[in-house]
Amino acid sequence: MIRRRLANAYLSSVVSISLVLLLVGVASLLLVNTDSVSDYFKENMKVSVLMMPEVSDQQAMDYQAVLDSMPFIRGTEFISRARGEEEMAQMLGKDFLSVFETSPIPVSVDVTLDAAYVSEDSLQVVSRTIAASPLVDEVVYQKSLVDALSTNLARISLVLGVFIALLLFISFVLISNTMRLNVYARRFTIHTMKLVGATRSFIRGPFLVNSALLGLFSALVAILMLVGLLYVLRSQFSQLFELFRLDLLLVAMGIVVVSGVVICVVSTYFVVGHLIRLDKSELYY
Repeated sequence: MIRRRLANAYLSSVVSISLVLLLVGVASLLLVNTDSVSDYFKENMKVSVLMMPEVSDQQAMDYQAVLDSMPFIRGTEFISRARGEEEMAQMLGKDFLSVFETSPIPVSVDVTLDAAYVSEDSLQVVSRTIAASPLVDEVVYQKSLVDALSTNLARISLVLGVFIALLLFISFVLISNTMRLNVYARRFTIHTMKLVGATRSFIRGPFLVNSALLGLFSALVAILMLVGLLYVLRSQFSQLFELFRLDLLLVAMGIVVVSGVVICVVSTYFVVGHLIRLDKSELYY
């Protein structure tokens, strides 16, 4: 009967701690992948290189090869005049060209840059470098989008950092309460050990070892749940899953393990220390 109660108490502790650590793992995964998410959005922002009206498709494709060789360019896409006319027709209607004697749609090349160059200062340098070619008429990008990316991504990183700190505090409180209940049930054992002359470190030792093992096991359970959650995301939202790097997933798992062990051990240390200081009369309240 007693063993069953202890097993149920241990199981309930593992479940509650694992659920808390799962939240820590999800938040940690988002935090450590902030740069990956930032790079994803930056590297998918397109810069349009509009060619001179007299530039032919072949000349533009030759210049595309030059753009591909530039160190700050991640990728290019050639947009022919015919394709440009087709895209404009979809937006403005099929007859929009009837008001022009010649097609106003130039040949262009859409460029994506390395994430490190997607900032206002770097984009100005990149634009001047590309526009230096006599084939290029204009380099177009959305300045407002660049500013919004830089501002919002910085805010997201700050919010995630605050959220992680708050979540760790909540986790400490919840796990501490769980450990307090586990240790409090053995308060008379602690008092008996104190009566026979056991030192504080000797009394704390077994409890700290057990709490470390409990935190480690709970962290492993939380990691399994986190991996299962990511598997579901991968099958349902494959593009979203591509934002997460495998090496950073290992970092998030490490945070979960360290958080579980450290919080359990620290909370147990203080709870046992408090119970050691209690008098016998105080053990009944």
